[in-house]
Parts: sequence; structure tokens; C-alpha cells
Amino acid sequence: MDKTYPHMQVAYDPQHKAAWVAMAAQPVPCFTQTLLHSLLAYFSDVRAEIDSGGREYRYIVGTSGVPGVYNLGGDLRLFAQAIVRRDRDTLMAYAADCIKVLYEVMTHLDRELTTINLVEGDALGGGFEGALAGNVLIAEKGARMGLPEVLFNLFPGMGAYSMLSRKAGGSVAEKMMMGGEIYTAEQLYEMGVVDILAEKGEGRQEVLRYIERAEKSPNSYRAMRRVKDYCNPVSYQELLDITTIWVDAALNLTERDLQVMSHLLHKQGNKFAG
Repeated sequence: MDKTYPHMQVAYDPQHKAAWVAMAAQPVPCFTQTLLHSLLAYFSDVRAEIDSGGREYRYIVGTSGVPGVYNLGGDLRLFAQAIVRRDRDTLMAYAADCIKVLYEVMTHLDRELTTINLVEGDALGGGFEGALAGNVLIAEKGARMGLPEVLFNLFPGMGAYSMLSRKAGGSVAEKMMMGGEIYTAEQLYEMGVVDILAEKGEGRQEVLRYIERAEKSPNSYRAMRRVKDYCNPVSYQELLDITTIWVDAALNLTERDLQVMSHLLHKQGNKFAG
């Protein structure tokens, strides 16, 4: 499989049977509709290749092709335009694509493989949710993650509570969602949210070290992944119901809330202009 996918770059490592998927959305490294559709298409292609006896996939590693950023989250421009138009259908379709991607990653494509997310820079809002979805979360020291949606009177509605409450408890999840604080990878590792903490600049080597450890005891690692799937299940319906609450909440935002969102969008645009 040697296709190209808009807003992302894919490379296959035959030695480790690992695919490296680097998000590179334009003009801002967020979850554009194009990126979401590319991810869904890629996951479908991987499943088809596995089922047809093509390349073997044991790991899919999610990372970024944009230096200093993992993913900045939801497409704020799309949000603001849809809210102003009272366009519930657009918001719901976008949210549904987001949780489809998350669910695919969380359930490792319903195949015998492991999803690993590597955070080397900022993972904010939906970007943090995306990072949390992997079976294993590896982050470099100094990387920043958080859920700032409360700043414009919204909440992270694409899986944040479902994933954080299972990893760190409901009170921690609520504190992170309602506080709007940005955390370092070091803090999140101490909280049990980040699974493996890498030295700055060594995240990719840490991914390979994890894969090499797993390949030495593959039966144990596969069994543990199944145990975690069994003990901490997140259903697609749960994600869909919560994101429906998010859509309804988004449509309740005031003009002032949208001004704050517009300010954040402007800051993003300035940072990545040119």
C-alpha cells in the first residue's frame, strides 16, 4: 500500500512491522475535515491489507509532521462558522468523524495490533483527546497538553472524560476539563495519564524501545492489551452520546464566547502564517 493521504504522511517500517502516521494539516495543524477523512481512509486501507494477507502491521504510531506541535485540536474556524449559522448538521457531522477516528485508534482498528501515540510538542483540546486514544501514550519531556475549551465556555466533547476518567479517575478528568490548565508531559506522567516519558528529542527512539520490549514478550503484551480492552471498554455509543451533548452546548455559545474563540483562532493563524 503506497498511497498518499492529504494532510498526513505515512511511512512503513518493515523491520518492526510498524506504520508511522504523521499529521500535517494545513494551514493550522488541527483536526481538519481533510485530515479526519484521510485518517479514516488510511485505517480502512490498513484493515483491508491485513485481511488480504498483505503487509503485516503490529503497530501504528501516531505522531506529527509539524515541529513543536502534535495537534491543536478542533477546527475552530469551522466551529465558529457553523455556530453563527446555527448549522447543527455540520457540527454533528464533524464531531462524528472525530469520534470515528478516536474509536478506531482506541480499539486498534479491531485487529491484532497496538496503537501508539507519540507527543513531541503541543497537544491541546481535541489534539490531547487524540493522543489519549492510543493504546500507549509516549510523550517527550517539555511537551504540553491540556483542554482549554472552558476558556470559551465549552467542554472537550470527543472522548476526554471517557478516556481520562478510565486512566486517572473521574475527579482528575473533571479537574482537567473544567480548569483549562495546560500540563507538562512530566506532570501527566506523574498523574498516570502519560504511559512512558521520553527525554526531549528521544521520543522516536523510545517508541522503538517500547516495540523491542513488546516483541521480546509478545504473548504477555497482547494479553495485557486485551485485559485493558476488557476492563476499560469505551463504546462507540458512549462517545456518540457525549459528542451530541457537545454539539448542543456549542450551539448555546454566546457572542462573547465566540469572540474568545475567534481570538484563539487569530493567534493560531498568526503563529502558522507563511
